[in-house]
Amino acid sequence: MSSAISSVHLGKTYPKARAGKFALNDLSLEIPTGRVYGLIGRNGAGKTTFVRIAATQLAPTEGTVYVLGHDVRSEERAIRLCIACVPQESRPLYFLNTEEVIYLYLKLRGLDPHESRRRTREAMEELSLTEYRRSLVSRLSGGLRRRILCAMVLASDADVMFLDEPTTGLDPLARREVWQAIRRASREHRTIVLTTHYLDEAEALSSRLALIESGQLRLEGSPEDLRGRVRYPYRVTIQGAYPAEELASYGKVSPIEGGLLLFTREREAHEVARRALERGLRISMGPVSLEDIFLDVVGKSIEEDSSPSETNGDVPEAPA
Repeated sequence: MSSAISSVHLGKTYPKARAGKFALNDLSLEIPTGRVYGLIGRNGAGKTTFVRIAATQLAPTEGTVYVLGHDVRSEERAIRLCIACVPQESRPLYFLNTEEVIYLYLKLRGLDPHESRRRTREAMEELSLTEYRRSLVSRLSGGLRRRILCAMVLASDADVMFLDEPTTGLDPLARREVWQAIRRASREHRTIVLTTHYLDEAEALSSRLALIESGQLRLEGSPEDLRGRVRYPYRVTIQGAYPAEELASYGKVSPIEGGLLLFTREREAHEVARRALERGLRISMGPVSLEDIFLDVVGKSIEEDSSPSETNGDVPEAPA
């Protein structure tokens, strides 16, 4: 399978970062063509920095990224002609209405007026924006503005699309509509790089996933590959002091923030949970999920922020 994006020993250090602190550290990835590739990690892990470098919005400190064979260090224009991007903090033009914003974006990408109108209508229908077609962007909610940005990019003819936390702030129904639009773009053989801290979203959409922590690649593979790291079907998390040696005979034990994580079989999970509750400790248990794999690898929940390492000045106001 050919690669749409290849990062080679990619490194990024921001000028104001403390000594030895990397936003990205020797990150090498191969992102296949025509698939949805998920980047998962906590806030500050390096996901947005990778997207900004691959989208030619930010220069790497070390290494490079190739997008459709073009080097981000020397072929920015060639890359920008074949990508579209929803940056994490971007905002559509406030003085236009919904239909105008999407139509103008497609026209600026070089589509003819008829095709731009057709795609604009289809994008608004797909993401339930038709009723807001004449509404000024300045009067819409943050969630609707986010859907407009997604519509702009997903309606484009770009070979590679970068979606940085596209469903942040959306209600469950709107999230599902964005998911369907992403799946449709993937069926059209577009390459989609999706960053998200919603693990259900990453698992539902991505054919492959990369787990990034502190700017480094910690795990990579299909969702099935990642689940296959543990041979046990159940997990128990214990918050509080519980001797790890007492759990060793039950399965795989990992230290996590504030306690322990045990992968085991269902009957043993119930037994351990009962013993922990008898000691007055807090527990949770259930079938192994992608979130449990993340917790096992990183030692912390994906909802916990990393130290801030992805701040570097202004963020683009509109999709690339």
